Amino acid sequence: MSLVVFVHVKHEHPAELGSILQKQGHRLRQVNLYAGDPVPPDLDDVDGVISMGGPMNVDEADQHPWMEHELAYLKAAHEAGVPIVGVCLGSQLLAAALGGEVAAMEKPEIGWAPLKLAFPGTTDSMYAGMGWQSVQFHIHGQEVTKLPPDAVGLAGSAACKNQAFRVGLTTYAFQYHFEWNRADLEVMMADPFITKSGFSPEEILQQAQAYYDDYRRLGDRLCHAIATQLFPLDKR
Repeated sequence: MSLVVFVHVKHEHPAELGSILQKQGHRLRQVNLYAGDPVPPDLDDVDGVISMGGPMNVDEADQHPWMEHELAYLKAAHEAGVPIVGVCLGSQLLAAALGGEVAAMEKPEIGWAPLKLAFPGTTDSMYAGMGWQSVQFHIHGQEVTKLPPDAVGLAGSAACKNQAFRVGLTTYAFQYHFEWNRADLEVMMADPFITKSGFSPEEILQQAQAYYDDYRRLGDRLCHAIATQLFPLDKR
């Protein structure tokens, strides 16, 4: 039994989320879609699914042949009650797979910005013990503009209303990145999308000195909540 992890581009791997899941005893079955790995044909021996980030958009299936297969897999997993986590692109793919809508933002959201829990987020066990507002890391030019049917919005930011949502009890989506460590952040600063969008990688890294410690502490807490609540080993 394992957790299937869809990786869409090499540098957007499961990072600290993956490390914590492995320390908790989970086996990660990483599917490197960017390298040509096929989407699994079924859900046999799968305890959960994680869909990571990436620079592509959900309307670019013609450029990425794996995308339609992943969308179908996410839908099938949700309908089968298999726990799912989507991060950034993964959250948008989840929304699209389950009947929501994704579109371009007026201006990309990049760097450190406050995240505020919606009322359902303040009572959701995934955010138990966390403050109602925190500074998180963002890098996206698309957003979920319409939640899937029966979805519950959990958090938002000034630039993006749907930063986190839940569909049912075991499908969670997070637009923001909570999983990166300092090395991951530094790698991401080389992404030309940042400067093309009018942001300064140097300034973002400088701001990390003020925000990183709390960001990583809260990120680890969320990773542990995912590992123990969403993918509990005793339910395997």
